[in-house]
Amino acid sequence: MHHLHDMKSMNNTYDMSVVADRSGALPPAPASASSPRSAAARSLIMRAAERLYATRGLAGVSIRQIGEAAGQRNKSAVQYHFTGRDALIKAVLAEHADAIERHRLAMMSALGDPAGMSLRDQLRCAVLPRIEHQIDLGTPSWYARFLAQIVVEPALRDHAVRAHLDTPSLRRLYDAIHAARAAVRAGNAGGAERDPGATARREAMTRQLIVHMCAELETDLAAGRARAEAAAGAWRRLGEDLVTALCGMVGALDADDPAVDDPAMADPAVGAPAVGASGERLRGSRPPER
Repeated sequence: MHHLHDMKSMNNTYDMSVVADRSGALPPAPASASSPRSAAARSLIMRAAERLYATRGLAGVSIRQIGEAAGQRNKSAVQYHFTGRDALIKAVLAEHADAIERHRLAMMSALGDPAGMSLRDQLRCAVLPRIEHQIDLGTPSWYARFLAQIVVEPALRDHAVRAHLDTPSLRRLYDAIHAARAAVRAGNAGGAERDPGATARREAMTRQLIVHMCAELETDLAAGRARAEAAAGAWRRLGEDLVTALCGMVGALDADDPAVDDPAMADPAVGAPAVGASGERLRGSRPPER
């Protein structure tokens, strides 16, 4: 899916900010944003930007280089379609966030109400849709390394976080996790949150672990250190390892907070089976109680 399509038909995209030529005539009007030609050009530019930023970093890539890599002969093609670097990056983030959201909605539909899930299944819903999206992208892919670059860029970090957190499924999932913790805290003596920043730090640690471990595996696959034909298995192993690591992290942090150190937090499920992002039962998951 990463092979570039025929780019010849994209090369005549015009920038309306270009001044009239010597004859005084303006260049032909650009294709509308909804036209197939314009959509194809945008896609080529987004894929080129993702690949170049992933492999060279944000500082090492110019807008002109992105246009050239996308096969756009007009030097203003990127500005025409996206107005600039940040708008282009935001478009790439939104496209991937939408794809991950579709996987998560399917998984959560199979599992039911997040409030009835075990902590492990809640974390699976947070992690595994991202893993399935990486598998969909194929090998080589660049999104994981692209995202790792964006989340440490001061001007784009907050947007990158919001693009992935402000999705209906993930907000619903995190709301359920927070509500469960609040209920346990309220039932304990002195149940006020001891550290108001604890929840934000926990989410940041979760996000950083997922983002950078995905980037590590994508790098290994691109460099041939992991076999491309076994990529799906490698991604799914990483997904389960991430879930296990996050369960351990949450347990360790809760053990240090007496207001939420409750065995019930480890498994508040009502017999909900663990399922993968496509709805299949995961190996080793607990079957429903009868």
